[in-house]
Amino acid sequence: MQTYQLMVNGAPHAVTSEPDKPLLWVLRDHLKLKGAKYGCGIAQCGACTVHIDGVAVQSCVLPISRVSGRVTTIEGLAKNGLLHPVQSAWIEHDVPQCGYCQAGQIMSAAAMLAVNPAPTDVDIDTAMSGNYCRCGTYVRIRAAIHAAAEARSVEGEAEV
Repeated sequence: MQTYQLMVNGAPHAVTSEPDKPLLWVLRDHLKLKGAKYGCGIAQCGACTVHIDGVAVQSCVLPISRVSGRVTTIEGLAKNGLLHPVQSAWIEHDVPQCGYCQAGQIMSAAAMLAVNPAPTDVDIDTAMSGNYCRCGTYVRIRAAIHAAAEARSVEGEAEV
């Protein structure tokens, strides 16, 4: 067992764990952050997606010993009491059905929009290809991402 210093959702945490324990289980079991879900355990479904320094990663296969940087989970995506544009668009477009995959979907979409603020359908499909939705809400997911991109561009124009 070792102690690891993590910055999660802007707050420091000291976690004592086995070095090979996946980040997902540290988040869920040690820090009680239940948004990232266990789906497959082999980084194929995206339900466990979180950000490390803004990059979407599959937390189910990332050992805690290899985590460096700021971790953001779905619980930390909203800022100053305001939902992230992707979260707002998800609600507006009524994306979730069962909801199990949605935190991972949202985290992947937010990371993609951070680097590609005006994605095409192909860009979205490519960026989201590692996230599976058993309910098949892909059309609504794509529409919500386009709406979030538009909202972000309008917000950016307002700030200029």
